[in-house]
Amino acid sequence: MNFLRGVMGGQSAGPQHTEAETIQKLCDRVASSTLLDDRRNAVRALKSLSKKYRLEVGIQAMEHLIHVLQTDRSDSEIIGYALDTLYNIISNDEEEEVEENSTRQSEDLGSQFTEIFIKQPENVTLLLSLLEEFDFHVRWPGVKLLTSLLKQLGPQVQQIILVSPMGVSRLMDLLADSREVIRNDGVLLLQALTRSNGAIQKIVAFENAFERLLDIITEEGNSDGGIVVEDCLILLQNLLKNNNSNQNFFKEGSYIQRMKPWFEVGDENSGWSAQKVTNLHLMLQLVRVLVSPTNPPGATSSCQKAMFQCGLLQQLCTILMATGIPADILTETINTVSEVIRGCQVNQDYFASVNAPSNPPRPAIVVLLMSMVNERQPFVLRCAVLYCFQCFLYKNQKGQGEIVSTLLPSTIDATGNSVSAGQLLCGGLFSTDSLSNWCAAVALAHALQENATQKEQLLRVQLATSIGNPPVSLLQQCTNILSQGSKIQTRVGLLMLLCTWLSNCPIVVTHFLHNSANVPFLTGQIAENLGEEEQLVQGLCALLLGISIYFNDNSLENYMKEKLKQLIEKRIGKENFIEKLGFISKHELYSRASQKPQPSFPSPEHMIFDHEFTKLVKELEGVITKAIYKSSEEDKKEEEVKKTLEQHDNIVTHYKNMIREQDLQLEELKQQVSTLKCQNEQLQTAVTQQVSQIQQHKDQYNLLKVQLGKDSHHQGSHSDGAQMNGIQPEISRLREEIEELKSYQELLQSQLAEKDSLIENLAKSVPVQGEGENVAAAKTTDVEGRLSALLQETRELKNEIKALSEERTAIKEQLDTSNSTIAILQNEKEKLDLEIADSKKEQDDLLVLLADQDQKILSLKSKLKDLGHPVEEEDESGDQEDEDDENEDGDRDQDI
Repeated sequence: MNFLRGVMGGQSAGPQHTEAETIQKLCDRVASSTLLDDRRNAVRALKSLSKKYRLEVGIQAMEHLIHVLQTDRSDSEIIGYALDTLYNIISNDEEEEVEENSTRQSEDLGSQFTEIFIKQPENVTLLLSLLEEFDFHVRWPGVKLLTSLLKQLGPQVQQIILVSPMGVSRLMDLLADSREVIRNDGVLLLQALTRSNGAIQKIVAFENAFERLLDIITEEGNSDGGIVVEDCLILLQNLLKNNNSNQNFFKEGSYIQRMKPWFEVGDENSGWSAQKVTNLHLMLQLVRVLVSPTNPPGATSSCQKAMFQCGLLQQLCTILMATGIPADILTETINTVSEVIRGCQVNQDYFASVNAPSNPPRPAIVVLLMSMVNERQPFVLRCAVLYCFQCFLYKNQKGQGEIVSTLLPSTIDATGNSVSAGQLLCGGLFSTDSLSNWCAAVALAHALQENATQKEQLLRVQLATSIGNPPVSLLQQCTNILSQGSKIQTRVGLLMLLCTWLSNCPIVVTHFLHNSANVPFLTGQIAENLGEEEQLVQGLCALLLGISIYFNDNSLENYMKEKLKQLIEKRIGKENFIEKLGFISKHELYSRASQKPQPSFPSPEHMIFDHEFTKLVKELEGVITKAIYKSSEEDKKEEEVKKTLEQHDNIVTHYKNMIREQDLQLEELKQQVSTLKCQNEQLQTAVTQQVSQIQQHKDQYNLLKVQLGKDSHHQGSHSDGAQMNGIQPEISRLREEIEELKSYQELLQSQLAEKDSLIENLAKSVPVQGEGENVAAAKTTDVEGRLSALLQETRELKNEIKALSEERTAIKEQLDTSNSTIAILQNEKEKLDLEIADSKKEQDDLLVLLADQDQKILSLKSKLKDLGHPVEEEDESGDQEDEDDENEDGDRDQDI
């Protein structure tokens, strides 16, 4: 213990020992001591030496420290010391002063110790299990150690964690730790874990990382938060960048809507802290990750729509037009808005409607273009505005038409009170600043991209060059500036504009060739042997001349395809022409511009190529080369093939139209079938209802029949008479209706006869030819009108008669039914009468028998009295009562 105190306190109990010996003894103490306190003190001593003597401690103590982690997990203090020591060994974060060139040695040392540690994957798994401990002294150094391992050998450690059961889930729990220092370091750990590993990124996203990170950003104050917000945003970028699955998950989870509050900054932002600028910059970059042009088009489009629907685009446009925004934030906001609207018609339309808060209000597009052509504005800002304008016009024919229309004579504001986008572009195109020339030329080229209509419209633009001179066309002015030998950047911009303007538009080619000075200028430029700086201009001149040949419709006799090719062969040479054409794609800045749509240049001098123009070059270079080498016979064959293809296209178009018409007819027939099906269902329902009603009538009839049968036993002929009395009025009513219908039908027949006779009389009264054609024509027209009206009325009468006849038939059928019912009831009545008569006859017979029996009884009683037998009075009274009863029954029978 005295030895340890000497090491810890800087005093030695005995002779001085070398550092290696001290470390060796401490390692022996860790390995051999049976008391936990001794091992703990030894590990703590190693920790204090590990920063200064990193190499020695690492070589001698690493194995012992790992053993401590495995065996002493019950003591959080020694585990914490061991983790801290391992962190000091592996980490390259040196706080003490170091000599020069030691940084590289330190990095090498860290990676070597990391390699030793992870050589046994169980060590990483052990570290992951230790992170489940809630004790601060274990969890925090464990987080730092694992982060350092990932920084040193990220891919290898990532792979071990990926195959470890629940490895990523354990690390995600760190974001829910209530202790901010562990939560914040957990974010840094996940940054290192998710870097360049798509599989881990998906698992982390699936573990609800988006929800937790957005909650932390909100809790920390969004863009006003500290470095924790910055770390969370970097982690979000790791999860989303180049990961289409996570991007879709982010959008589907409605997390885009939660980004809107990040950009609620307002105008009162005179004091922007450096951290706020950093945070907002990362937030804007995160929006761009979701709508990057390199993403799949469908994913980008859905994110763009979501950003418009939740108001995020509107919020960005508010920042765009606000005051007091730092320059770098304004530039990045312009770039972000560019990609949010790129190729999305809804967002482009909204952007076109945004106005700057000025008096009078000006469109945001105009305000931005003013910055683009202003040479005093920062270079990066001007590049951003150009990108925004390009994105606004990308696949937006409506927007292209609006821009070009501002250049046409009929739409220019004669009062001069306001400046338009077209006027700003023309001003930039012909200014003294070559960068403005280039930007304006490229912007105008994007207004013509894949839009033949606007290319033709731009031919109408006239420019006033100077007072007293007649105006010249925009096309002519561009070629005039080219011939004046301006700066290379200006000429390159104008040549790119002209190549875009002439491509795929023979009318513009004809206008270009109509100026007799243009072809000699181009051939002169191409034929000269100029320096390397001028080679790019020569290549673009060759491209422009090649476009004039390939898209030539041979409408100008002096500049037909064949004559232009002969001129090239005579003045330049075909091989030389093709070589000069190849200068474009071989230029060092060509490939850089072709990589991504955003114009990104380190300095104005590198601003040479436009991204869309590189695609045009790639498309036309090959076909122009073939066109130059083709003979006149091949050209004729090609023309014939083109005509055949056009005819074929016409035939295809014709059949497409026929198919479209047939589709419409088929759709109508389907609708008719659907209507007929509905009608059929309705009719079936009506039939079902009628069958049900008939069944109800049958049931009512059977019930009535049963009731009649029952009543006949009690009421006899009286009930039959009542039933008949109930039916007779109904029969009488039906007969009266039939008589009325007959009389009404006769009346209609007579009216119909009168109409027919009137028609015959009118027909006879039509004047014969020769009585005056005008009068006859007028009378004929009048008569025809009256005849038409009468015929219509006659048809209506006939229809009414037909309807009445049908109604009459129905009533007759009803009457016949009633008559059959009466006949049935009469038969039933006759049967009942017979039954009643039989019953009466039987009753009479019984009464006769009873009377005979009474007589016999009386005679027998009288004989008994004569013989001396007593006869009881009760019997007599009873007999008397019976006799009275019999008499009463007899009276009732008589009444019946």
